[in-house]
Amino acid sequence: MSDTHGELAGLIDRGDYGAILFDLDGVLTDTAALHAAAWRQMFDEFLRTWADTHDQPFVPFDLGSDYPDYLDGKPRYDGVRSFLASRSITLPDGTPQDPSDALTVDGLGNRKNELVQVLLKTDGVTAFPGSVRFLHHVKELGLATAVVSSSKNCQAVIEAAGIADQFDVRVDGWDVENGGIRGKPAPDTFVEAARRLSVPVARGVVFEDALAGVQAGRAGDFGLVVGVDRADQAEALREHGADVVVEDLAELMPS
Repeated sequence: MSDTHGELAGLIDRGDYGAILFDLDGVLTDTAALHAAAWRQMFDEFLRTWADTHDQPFVPFDLGSDYPDYLDGKPRYDGVRSFLASRSITLPDGTPQDPSDALTVDGLGNRKNELVQVLLKTDGVTAFPGSVRFLHHVKELGLATAVVSSSKNCQAVIEAAGIADQFDVRVDGWDVENGGIRGKPAPDTFVEAARRLSVPVARGVVFEDALAGVQAGRAGDFGLVVGVDRADQAEALREHGADVVVEDLAELMPS
C-alpha cells in the first residue's frame, strides 16, 4: 500500500522543485525483473561450480532477499562484490576487460551483462504507463529531468522504451566507471545530475525503487525522496529514507 489515497496528488506541482531525477530500472522501465533474472542465472551457475570445487553444499541465489539486499540499484561490480561477501567468498577484482568466464569480480559482472543483452533482445523493454504520463507532465511543468542509473545499458534502454528525448541529462554506469563517481548508495550520481542541470540539491526530487537508491537520495540532502514500491517493500523504503512512497508515479499527478 502506498502513502497516497489522493492526498499526494499534485505534490510535485505544489512544491518548489526545479529538477526531477529518475532512477531507470523499476521506476521508469519494467527492467528490474530482467536484471534480477540475469543476476540469478549468473550467480547460480557460479555458485554451483564453486560448491562442487570446494566440496560445499550448493545454496542457490535467493531472488527475494539476495537481489534487494546486495544488488538492486548498485553498480554492477559493486553488486558482485557485495553478494560474494554475503557468502564469505573472496575473488580477485580483475579488470573490466576480463572475459565473462573469468573467476573474478569483473568477470562475473561481465557474464551478467551478457545475459542482460540477451534478455533485452528477446524480451524487449516496457516503460510503465504511469511513469510515462508523469514524465510528460513534469516536462510540461517546465521542470528539468535526468535519468540516473547504475547501468551501462541506460541509453539503449531509454531508446528502446521510447523515452530518450524526455531527459535533459543522463548519468549512468559509464560515468561511474570513467568519471570517478561513486555509485549508489553514495549520493554522487544524483548530485552529479543536479550539478549538470544547475539545480541545487534542495530543489531536486529523487525517484527510486531500490533501497540503495533511496539511501543515496537521502544522503544527498535532496528536497524530496520518493520511494516507488514495485516489490512490496514500502516500509523498507521509508526506513531507508523515502519521504513518501507510491506504487505508481501517476499517483503524484493532479486529480
